Amino acid sequence: MEVAVEMTHEGVPWLRLPEPFNASEWLIDRHVKEGRGRKTAIRTLGRNVTYLELFETVNRYANAMTELGLRRGDRLLLVLQDLPEFFYVFWGAVKSGVIPIPLNVMAGAHNFEFSIRHSRCAGIVYSADCAHEVETALKACPWKPRVALRQEGQGRSMASLAGEASAKFQAVATRADDDCYFLYSSGTTGQPKCIVHAHGDIAAICQMYSVQVLGACEDDAFFSVPRLFFSYGLGVAMTAPLWVGATAVLDSRRPTPQTVLEVFRGCRPTVFASVPTFHALLLASGLLTRDDVRSLRCCISAAEAMPAELHRRWADATGVPVIEGIGSTEGGHIYISNRIGDIRLGAAGKPVPGYQLRIVDEAGNNLPDGVPGRLLIKGQAVLRRFWADPERTARTIVDGWCDTGDTCVRDADGYYTYCGRSDDMFKVRGRWVSPFEVESTLVQHPKVLEAAVIGRVDESGLVKPEAWVVLKDSDATSEAAAKEISAFCKNRLPSFKFPQWIHVVDSLPKTATGKIQRFKLRMGRQISGAA
Repeated sequence: MEVAVEMTHEGVPWLRLPEPFNASEWLIDRHVKEGRGRKTAIRTLGRNVTYLELFETVNRYANAMTELGLRRGDRLLLVLQDLPEFFYVFWGAVKSGVIPIPLNVMAGAHNFEFSIRHSRCAGIVYSADCAHEVETALKACPWKPRVALRQEGQGRSMASLAGEASAKFQAVATRADDDCYFLYSSGTTGQPKCIVHAHGDIAAICQMYSVQVLGACEDDAFFSVPRLFFSYGLGVAMTAPLWVGATAVLDSRRPTPQTVLEVFRGCRPTVFASVPTFHALLLASGLLTRDDVRSLRCCISAAEAMPAELHRRWADATGVPVIEGIGSTEGGHIYISNRIGDIRLGAAGKPVPGYQLRIVDEAGNNLPDGVPGRLLIKGQAVLRRFWADPERTARTIVDGWCDTGDTCVRDADGYYTYCGRSDDMFKVRGRWVSPFEVESTLVQHPKVLEAAVIGRVDESGLVKPEAWVVLKDSDATSEAAAKEISAFCKNRLPSFKFPQWIHVVDSLPKTATGKIQRFKLRMGRQISGAA
């Protein structure tokens, strides 16, 4: 098997893949053939899994799925914690031609019922600690999967069936463009969408971003705060290490500063992926020391833009650079990124190899540098379609270009800066306001942990910025803090960007992946502690 990077007629790098191409052969089987069988593929605080063990166990799961009657093209929902078993089920499905669909383990019965019904899945495998919510959803759902199994536990389970199956399995002869896995979006702007990705997408993501941008190699150990059900976590904590024969570091516990530091100390990752909010939490905890991060060679930040002030604070505290980027489930992974040695604070960076970018106005016309507009992307790993939603597919993908729904601006040096979701942008006095720009000013205040900004109509019918902030010290007086923050902003923002209302709250509405859901603030959803 060979892969090679070629240039298209448009001058864009493109990964040439063999046919047939099943992603499991490259990310699982190849390492045993190349002599990495005894190397650690997965590390947790309690156990290690070698590449040989991973290879044989994936084969057992593939055989078990086949014996259960799951066939090529069937969809299999995964409600699994970040443990080696996630790898076994995911890659067992891919190897047998079944399409895995990881779900947020914290989604709850209502959302599980939606995914079961919407995906028309043939099966669902779930962790025992998610059993109540999943089984409640199964009872309520009119669509009944043929296979519904707990991953572990007494009696018949996925693990017990796999334990009795053969450790030999020949991968189904899929093609690079065949459906491989689906992911539901994180619901930043409302109802999740089901995004279809192909076998070749995994290869393109790994080679173009993980290898060419991050410099991933066999000696790396990857750890991600975003979970495996999210494209960001899936790309960093599973596919990147498996592509280069490195080690994936997993921890199934809810991420807190304490649990993450335990992983740092016990597993010594070299690459750490997080979201800006969690970087801020680690710093605010007062627990992080340089010794904790001495194994790290780089940190990744995505999902939300990282304020320049947070970049500086992290670098001062750790000495480890943060490689900020922008990505999406639709784009496969990260498609704009800074590089080690080429970091521009406040900017998301330059295009990842293999991706083309355009910034356009409402009519679809290209905009010049310095003018914000809607970001369109094209590339080998960009989604093929939305599952069971041809109308959304037609709206989102036009002439091969995917509308990301983000507003960005490019400068004369080719660096892109994220302005916010296009739905989050609003005009004040006829001028566009980027929520992120105002939020970046708010978090510079020493008392502010995080912030969210929306547009609100005042008593005169005019739109003005409204801010919601979370303080580092939850015991601080809200009214006094709000006045202090307001005075701070007056000296740093032009009048039309200045927040007319500032609410101190205990928390902000977010997706499970850490993205702020500003639409919930606009809808007037109740937030604990809001004024």
